[in-house]
Amino acid sequence: MSLNFSQTDFSNLNIIVVGLAREGIAITRFLAEQGATVIVTDMESADKLQNSIEQLHDLDITYMLGGHPDSLFDIETPQSFAGYCPPKRPDLIVVSPGVPINIPFLQQAIAYNIPLSTETRIFCHECPTPIIGISGSSGKTTTTTLVGKMMHASGFITYVGGNIGRPLIARLNQIKSDHKVVMELSSFQLEYFHPSATIFSPSPSLSHGWSPHIGALLNITPNHLDRHKTMVAYTHAKSSLVHYLKPNHVAVLGWDDPITRNFAYDLVASIMWFSRNEQVKNGTCIVDNKISLVRHGMVIPINPVSAIKLRGKHNIDNILAACAIAAAGGASIEAMAEIATTFTGVAHRLELVAIKDGIAFYNDSVATSPERLIAGVKAFKEPLVLLAGGKDKDLPWQEAARLITKQVKHLILFGYDQDLIYEAVQKELMITGQSLSVYRCHTLENAVSKSKEISVAGDVVLLSPGGTSFDAYLDFAERGEHFRQLV
Repeated sequence: MSLNFSQTDFSNLNIIVVGLAREGIAITRFLAEQGATVIVTDMESADKLQNSIEQLHDLDITYMLGGHPDSLFDIETPQSFAGYCPPKRPDLIVVSPGVPINIPFLQQAIAYNIPLSTETRIFCHECPTPIIGISGSSGKTTTTTLVGKMMHASGFITYVGGNIGRPLIARLNQIKSDHKVVMELSSFQLEYFHPSATIFSPSPSLSHGWSPHIGALLNITPNHLDRHKTMVAYTHAKSSLVHYLKPNHVAVLGWDDPITRNFAYDLVASIMWFSRNEQVKNGTCIVDNKISLVRHGMVIPINPVSAIKLRGKHNIDNILAACAIAAAGGASIEAMAEIATTFTGVAHRLELVAIKDGIAFYNDSVATSPERLIAGVKAFKEPLVLLAGGKDKDLPWQEAARLITKQVKHLILFGYDQDLIYEAVQKELMITGQSLSVYRCHTLENAVSKSKEISVAGDVVLLSPGGTSFDAYLDFAERGEHFRQLV
């Protein structure tokens, strides 16, 4: 049965879904229910994907697991894989964001002019209401959550998703034209919003570059260079969020970040700024120690900075950004103030886990880059016992190492790339002549045990790894949950 909630006619299209994780499951169901012929391919075996397959048991899906066979789009000389030959050339390949675009299978698809898209890109095209899109190297989850709560507190039916929560394609049939949709968008998702991978799309609208009606770029600093390889490529992926804005759209940009500030020169959309350091002409900033909205020359106070419950200057940035974005989306001043002064944070982001024997344990597992580690460390004035490590993303560590040597009481390293952090810290210690107690552990469990052994009342034990969790965990959330349990 075809359940048609979409603007595009997917019926009778042959579509390959690459990757059967969270988004892959959601888009597979959506496309199959729209009448498409769907083939799912994943590098994992059927045994490892059994739970995912069971979620789609009621649909007629073909699975090509344990590899991505070229025969899926080799039209000239089709070959079978596990006894199966594709019926005809695929019309579209939908890629899960965790799958790099440079893998041979996708590069060959591009060479054959087979269009690539994603669940997020398709949802944005099909969504019946304007979208608020938010991205940045840091702060995007907290800011997205804040904006969603501000819109809801203003009386709007609001859906929050994208890089957080449930894939919104599963809720497309519930969304109406007067609702609000707030999306966190990662660089992995945004690289498909440029037209290069979609130029031959079966849907003309999907073949163009696309930006949401309100596009917010918070900041751009080195991140995910293990995937994008260069800052130019990483910045280009992020730029799609605002590059295709139209004159009646709004860009919300961080004034204090030189990269996001420079984006304004090429935009035709209206621009709102947010700044912790300067007063802006249109947007949000701090005036007389109050978070304030500046519109048409008027300064409208929202709430005192001192009333914000979130730790750290970076969270003042997040509040400022959220208020600017929410204002662009039609939220009330009262709703902004209510959320800004009552919100206590998102899980795994400077989250207080427990206070034991006068020692406070904080979970900042989301800190998967040196820049995020820096923000976490700067949020505390108490003596710090820092747990750092995990898997690096080919990012520079010098600035983080410099801060660690100045502000951390004990450093406990763990995980795959701890040598990289250790060497950066030792280099900084040699330059400055300072000393720092450094402990090296194999696992997070060992690191937490060591922290309990060396900490005293008044200390803060902070898990702010600076590296990803993929050396030992499914994601940062699983790492953060394990830290909670260990504490």
